[in-house]
Amino acid sequence: MHSATVSRPSTVVDELRAINARFIHNFVTSDVSSHDALLHHEFINIWPTGQRWDRASYLKYWATAFDPKVIIYWDVRDELITVIGDVALVRSTNKHIRRLDGKDVTGMTMYTDTYLHENGVWTCIQAQLTAVAPEHYPADDTIVSVYIDGKLQPRGR
Repeated sequence: MHSATVSRPSTVVDELRAINARFIHNFVTSDVSSHDALLHHEFINIWPTGQRWDRASYLKYWATAFDPKVIIYWDVRDELITVIGDVALVRSTNKHIRRLDGKDVTGMTMYTDTYLHENGVWTCIQAQLTAVAPEHYPADDTIVSVYIDGKLQPRGR
């Protein structure tokens, strides 16, 4: 299942899919300015540990979090978008391969980004991350985008 809508045309889902792609691209390219524009003024981030970060702490982290020499592979997969009124849930899983001490370590993290539609614009009010156990990894056939060494890879259709 790739997307679902409730009382919204597919163009809204397409818009949110593009915002999700921009959200990820901002992370990989450390584009804080572009990312800042996606966040609601009341934004909060919730880490897999339960730790909560406010908008300012999150953006400070965002500026240096992605190092393509460490995160050598990053993808977005299993995208699911649900729109209910003026709220949207954008969910996906990221597979990452991190090179640590000369060893490649693979993992996946699922996220749910909650968006609010106000004044004609979708902004993210909450981003929540959850670690994914290997037995629940989404399949490769659900991959939406791939970054290798911090560069977006062309995708065949």
